[in-house]
Amino acid sequence: MTQVRPMRADARRNYERLLKVAAEAFAEHGEGASLDDIAKRAGVGSGTLYRHFPTRQALLEAAYVDRVEGFARRADELAAELPPGEALTEWLYELCVGTIQVRGLGALLGSAMTDGRGVTPTVCGTHVRGAAERLVSAAREVGALRGDVEPVELLRLAHGVAGAAELADGSGVAVRRYLTLLTEGLRG
Repeated sequence: MTQVRPMRADARRNYERLLKVAAEAFAEHGEGASLDDIAKRAGVGSGTLYRHFPTRQALLEAAYVDRVEGFARRADELAAELPPGEALTEWLYELCVGTIQVRGLGALLGSAMTDGRGVTPTVCGTHVRGAAERLVSAAREVGALRGDVEPVELLRLAHGVAGAAELADGSGVAVRRYLTLLTEGLRG
C-alpha cells in the first residue's frame, strides 16, 4: 500500500499561490496564459509549477474545479426547484453565461463535449457531463425533450450558443434568446 505524504507547508503555500495566480491569469488572458508568467507571478520557478501541475490542462482544472463542481450542484438544485425542461434550460443558460464570463472555462469543459474516444475525461468534464445526463434524462422522461437528444449533443450545442452570444454582444446577453430558439426545436 502506498501512503501519500502530506504536503509540506511551503509546498502547500506554493500550490495555493499558483492556483490563485493561475485563476487570475486565465481570467485575464484565457486558457493560453503563459505558464512561465504564472510561475513568475506566483514567485516560484517553472519547475515548481510543473511539479504540481504537469500540464496546462491540469492547472486549468485545478484552478476551476470548484466552479465546475458548483455547476453540477446547481443542476441538482434546479432539478429540485423546477419542472425538468425548465431546469435543463436554466442550467444550460447558467453554464453558457459562466463559460463566457470565465475565460478558459470553455476550453476546460471541452472534455465533457467529446464522445470519449481517445480522450481521458477530466474531473471537471465528468462533473458537467453527469449533471447534463441527469437533467436530460429527466426532461426526456416527461416529454420536454426529444428522446433522441444525447447529453453530449446538448453540451456541444450550449458551447456553440455561448460562442454565438459572445460574438453577438461580448457579454452573453443573447444567451437566453439563443437557448430558447434551440430548446424549442428540441422539444418532443
